[in-house]
Amino acid sequence: MTTIFRRKAAAVAFAVLALSLAGGGVAVAKAPDGGSQPVARASGGSQPPVTAESARKAKAALAAGAQATAAAGTHYITVVNANGTRARGTGTVIKYGVGQYEVQFPYNVTRGVYVATIGRPDSCCVPAGGEVAVAPRLLTPNGVFVQTRNSAGVAADLPFHLVVHL
Repeated sequence: MTTIFRRKAAAVAFAVLALSLAGGGVAVAKAPDGGSQPVARASGGSQPPVTAESARKAKAALAAGAQATAAAGTHYITVVNANGTRARGTGTVIKYGVGQYEVQFPYNVTRGVYVATIGRPDSCCVPAGGEVAVAPRLLTPNGVFVQTRNSAGVAADLPFHLVVHL
C-alpha cells in the first residue's frame, strides 16, 4: 500500500514540475549594465507604447550621461507641472496622455528606487487630492513611467514630485 502512495506522490511531483516548466516564466531583457528591464506584454499593459520621439530622447540622454557613471547614493529630483512640463530639477519629461508621463534621466535607473507624490510646483497651497503610481518605463532603461489619478481613481493631469535614488 505504501509503495502505491509513494509512486503516486512521485508522479504528482513530476507532473507539477513539468506543468511549472511548461507554463512559462517571466520575460526579462538584460540592460547593458546587467540590470533587468521589464519587457512589454503582448496582451497590452498600462503603459503606452514607446514613441520614436521618446526613444530618440532616451538615447540622447544616455549618450549625454555616458561620460560619467552615476555612483550609488546618487539621486535625481524632478518637479513636473500638470501639463507635463518640468518645473525644476533634472530629467526630460514626455507627456503621453491624460495622467501619463515619462521622465528620462542621463543614466540607467532600472536599479533605482522611485518615489513620487502629488505636489504643486510652487510654494502655495496644498495640492488637490489624488493618486500617483511609478514604475520603470518599458524598454527605456533611463526612464520612469508616472501615472496620476484623481481621488476617484480616474486618470487626471496632476502635478507631481519625483525622486529617483540609485
